[in-house]
Amino acid sequence: MAVKIRLSKRGRKKLALYDIVVASQRAPRDGRFIEKVGNYNPNTYPATITLEADKIVQWLFNGAQPTDTVKSILSSQGILLRKHLQLGVKKGAITQEEADKKLLAWQQSKAQKPAKFKTINKASDKEPAVIEAAPKSKPQTSTKGSKNQVSKAGSKKVTSKTPKAPKAEESSVQQAQEDHNTEIQA
Repeated sequence: MAVKIRLSKRGRKKLALYDIVVASQRAPRDGRFIEKVGNYNPNTYPATITLEADKIVQWLFNGAQPTDTVKSILSSQGILLRKHLQLGVKKGAITQEEADKKLLAWQQSKAQKPAKFKTINKASDKEPAVIEAAPKSKPQTSTKGSKNQVSKAGSKKVTSKTPKAPKAEESSVQQAQEDHNTEIQA
């Protein structure tokens, strides 16, 4: 029996929420599952994710395959890195202390970058640790510039809203015009 870690849809129309579940590959998307290991809410900004990291790592070691979407979520939360490091510890390539240092270094480097998700990790002692991400700044679009408008006659195009020069440039332009006018009068 192939086991998948996948999303199970719930919620209402146009406001879907997802459970991250471990289920048989043959089970329906919203049907029977083996264990619920997290939640994903894409409706908030940034998206909110609640994970039980220990259970997910255990299922990954037992052979459960995450779907593409769940794999990207787990990767962004460091679960796949944690599994990779634990595999190295089991094989004897690195020690547990080195693995913990590498995971901590990755988490600190990720904390400096703006995150896509607001994460709630459930530890084994049932005390959730909350990590909130700063919202991204939205790109500003310039509405200044010339816009073409069709006149009532329909054949002639008239431009409106010409861009204004900064005040420093206006004063230098006015001063140059005054100098030019004084030269002409002299």
